[in-house]
Amino acid sequence: MTLLEQAFAKVQALPPNARDEIARTMLALAHAAVDDPEMVDPDHLADVTEGLEEVKRRAFASDADIAAAFARFAP
Repeated sequence: MTLLEQAFAKVQALPPNARDEIARTMLALAHAAVDDPEMVDPDHLADVTEGLEEVKRRAFASDADIAAAFARFAP
């Protein structure tokens, strides 16, 4: 089973409103992938460039970093 098929299977188990929200997001992402690139505000260019370099180095946040970030928003 492909990753996309796995994602579809998970999404199909969700309530209709959640499925619709995910579908809208998928369509927006797919549309953006084939359209003109989004312009970057010159004030943010350094941050965007740094982020792209991190992706090239595969320097991603750890699971612990992500959990800590979400914990800041928990009630």
